[in-house]
Amino acid sequence: MKVTEYVKYKINNLPKGYVFTYEDFLAEANKQEAVIKALNRLVDSGKISKLSKGKFYKPEQSPFGELLPDEYQIVKDFLEKDGKLIGYITGPTIYNRLGLTTQISTLIQIGCGNVRPATTRGKYTISFVRQKNNISKDNIPLLQILDAIKNIKKIPDTAIDTSCRRLMAIISELSSENINTILRLAQKYPPSTRALLGAIIDQVKPEVGTTALSDSLNPISSYKIGISNNVLANSSKWNIV
Repeated sequence: MKVTEYVKYKINNLPKGYVFTYEDFLAEANKQEAVIKALNRLVDSGKISKLSKGKFYKPEQSPFGELLPDEYQIVKDFLEKDGKLIGYITGPTIYNRLGLTTQISTLIQIGCGNVRPATTRGKYTISFVRQKNNISKDNIPLLQILDAIKNIKKIPDTAIDTSCRRLMAIISELSSENINTILRLAQKYPPSTRALLGAIIDQVKPEVGTTALSDSLNPISSYKIGISNNVLANSSKWNIV
């Protein structure tokens, strides 16, 4: 099968919105230049679309025009490498999924061990934040909650009290195992995050011990977050103002 025919055949079998590069075709068609030319011809003909340099996708049409791939497809090369997790989506995308904001953002934030400069793909800006914990499939949802707690004052289009209530509801539904895990993961977050997590758990899961979090904090430090006492009744215990 000729390179062009092979490229067309493989693309026809990909789902719409799937992001790929020329490297996805080299195992069978070991001719890089020919593959690149074939992909560029398909872009020119409108069969595929270009996301950014060297990245393409099968477009999906809606009544409002062409849809971009979902966030995972756009940044998947930053999330996995050689079958190993190296990052996870956090920031505004996750705030929306957690019900903390209704705003749809064009910023995709990646939590990872090694921070790199921001980049753009399509309409999206991709930025990176340092995650000091090891990243695993099981702990990603907990890291996302901790990231939301850490950035509670930066969540767009919502009040801090509203965000706190929503986080309290989310944490109240965590299993005992996940509560223990999130307490452990929080130790690598800033003191203000540990204080707010401790206050929330004290309030929604009073049976859980938070001594390790309390002991990790400087007793004379205070954390200016701005949550009302009628939302977080024990804020003074955790020096939250």
